Amino acid sequence: MFRLVAVLFLAMAGAVTAAGAQDPPYGPTLSFAVYRNGEPIGRHTLAFQYNGPDLTVSTTIDFSVKVLGFTAYRYSHRGQEVWDGDTFQSATTQTDDNGTKYTVRARRTANGIDVQRSSGREVMPAGTLPTSHWNVRQIGQTTLLNTQNGAPAHIQVTPLGREKVKTATGWIDANHYRYSGDVAKDQWFDERGRWVKTTFKASDGSTIEYILQE
Repeated sequence: MFRLVAVLFLAMAGAVTAAGAQDPPYGPTLSFAVYRNGEPIGRHTLAFQYNGPDLTVSTTIDFSVKVLGFTAYRYSHRGQEVWDGDTFQSATTQTDDNGTKYTVRARRTANGIDVQRSSGREVMPAGTLPTSHWNVRQIGQTTLLNTQNGAPAHIQVTPLGREKVKTATGWIDANHYRYSGDVAKDQWFDERGRWVKTTFKASDGSTIEYILQE
């Protein structure tokens, strides 16, 4: 019953490019503490490895929800994306959603993004981006590649203006966006296009909140 909505894995149009920006918005790592109804349940961490215009992004997510001292829900996700400048090249992910396991392999081909998942295979349009939260260019998309199950995620993104966002070390200014459709969440990016906060509702109605730890 504590199964979380699969929203894994989106700046303003044209503000910051993904991997090929001359001044990349991210350093080596980005880490969030994750809370459910105000109680800590785990971490979501990204590692960025730059090699000229190429970028590899590694994702580690671990959640554990306890009730009366017992673990009622566990979630783990491991993923790796490869980018050539602004162009998404490939992604490989493994997910354990409270015992339900998923494996996704996606790669760019001449025909588009070839996605192999547990339920089959599909070729998505060449411009499809993955749902991993860090890439601000996702706010201009209507379809994303769900990095948990490999399915297309159809979305609508509504800008809600500039706000103050609390982090572990203070407050920063950020732009607020609301996602609806197959991915339902609120996402914040700062003026450099960095992902700085996320909130969403889990399937049991609880509130999940990401707090930036820098």
